[in-house]
Amino acid sequence: MNGTRGTCNGLLVVSDLDGTLLDHETYDWSPARPALNALRQNGHGLILASSKTAAEIAPIRRAIGFDDFPAIVENGAGILLAGDGKGRTAGKDRTRILAALAGLPAELRRCFSGFSEWSVEALSKRTGLAQDQARLAAQRQFSEPGIWDGTQAELAQFRALLAKQGITTQQGGRFLTLGPGSSKNDRIDELAARYRMNDPHLAIIALGDAPNDVEMLERADRGYIIRNPAHGGVPALPGEGGGRIRRSHLAGPAGWNNCVLAAIRELVPN
Repeated sequence: MNGTRGTCNGLLVVSDLDGTLLDHETYDWSPARPALNALRQNGHGLILASSKTAAEIAPIRRAIGFDDFPAIVENGAGILLAGDGKGRTAGKDRTRILAALAGLPAELRRCFSGFSEWSVEALSKRTGLAQDQARLAAQRQFSEPGIWDGTQAELAQFRALLAKQGITTQQGGRFLTLGPGSSKNDRIDELAARYRMNDPHLAIIALGDAPNDVEMLERADRGYIIRNPAHGGVPALPGEGGGRIRRSHLAGPAGWNNCVLAAIRELVPN
């Protein structure tokens, strides 16, 4: 399984969605249209990397014009392959995660409430998605997001017990997501290596707004922290001192737009 199709000239962008390319409240991406057009017109690549499902990401990827690039879904638990319109995916099954949850001590299990337990109406209310979009969010194949309602000490124990079974926990802007052990960063490394086979000098930039994006931001040639007033954001990172990691002044897709246009100007030879 390869999953890479689009040619990538000079620059590969890897981007989170919620609170980054998509507005945190409205899920609108239109303020980023100038940068998206510039990427496409110059033959640069865009890989979406999100906690969203393949069913959610496929129409977004199609709408912004990057169906010929793979997308990283469910926080790296799976990949939406480069597009033939059929939404083909690859990754480990979610069943193992739900079984591990069921086997936890009751006092820890009751602190976590996940997507598999919520109705479409409840999911719509928690995410702000319309019910038809919430149905797509519920179509999880590889991971289990949810909300933690216990103490930090209990959370540490919860994480440790799941880690013994090879299950990771990542805190995003809204949800704590349980995954099968592969992360966004593993998938980015895998896909970037394939594109760099054709262009060893390919520059990779990453954009994100939440703590689960930190490693992605740090590993890219240039990382951009997109401002998101809806949560605590990302703490100061070592790479900011030398300018390799930068912060947007504007929030969401408007900030994304400015950062990507700046990266094109600064990192792509004329």
